[in-house]
Amino acid sequence: AYIKTFQGPPHGIQVERDKLNKYGRPLLGCTIKPKLGLSAKNYGRAVYECLRGGLDFTKDDENVNSQPFMRWRDRFLFCAEAIYKAQAETGEIKGHYLNATAGTCEEMMKRAIFARELGVPIVMHDYLTGGFTANTSLAHYCRDNGLLLHIHRAMHAVIDRQKNHGMHFRVLAKALRLSGGDHIHAGTVVGKLEGEREITLGFVDLLRDDF
Repeated sequence: AYIKTFQGPPHGIQVERDKLNKYGRPLLGCTIKPKLGLSAKNYGRAVYECLRGGLDFTKDDENVNSQPFMRWRDRFLFCAEAIYKAQAETGEIKGHYLNATAGTCEEMMKRAIFARELGVPIVMHDYLTGGFTANTSLAHYCRDNGLLLHIHRAMHAVIDRQKNHGMHFRVLAKALRLSGGDHIHAGTVVGKLEGEREITLGFVDLLRDDF
């Protein structure tokens, strides 16, 4: 009964595929690198080249926020321009995970509202550094306004890495599922991110379960 008091994901897997009109295959994306140091215009150019080259999504990294060399509003504008240009040239729906994480809930919501006004399909939130209450507020806004919500798990290792204290990522993932997010970083079975194959696939199964 307690679990039923939570909204859960703003939209979910099927709605995301419907919004993107992409079925029968994984969605392919990348994080823009270098993550820090590019101007907003150059960052947007990298987004365009990735999307034009065939990716479905690109994304901000967790610490791409609003630094002096690239303020968030400028980044949002240039990324939106890149999305629309790539869509026009490919005939496909594209997206970029715009990081709406901010120091206050009010600022976070201001960024999410601006993203919606630009007409982009998705925003991103660092749910552990931003906090569960902020995340739930953003998830409700995304559901009400047709925005997809990607969740970054920045800071999780401080909580779940040690075996003899902290909180297992299964718990953090389930808490996020309740708070609200359409997808979350859950590690990888290959590549540089931490995580064993069986454990990572267990996270995926947990997040897809019916609650």
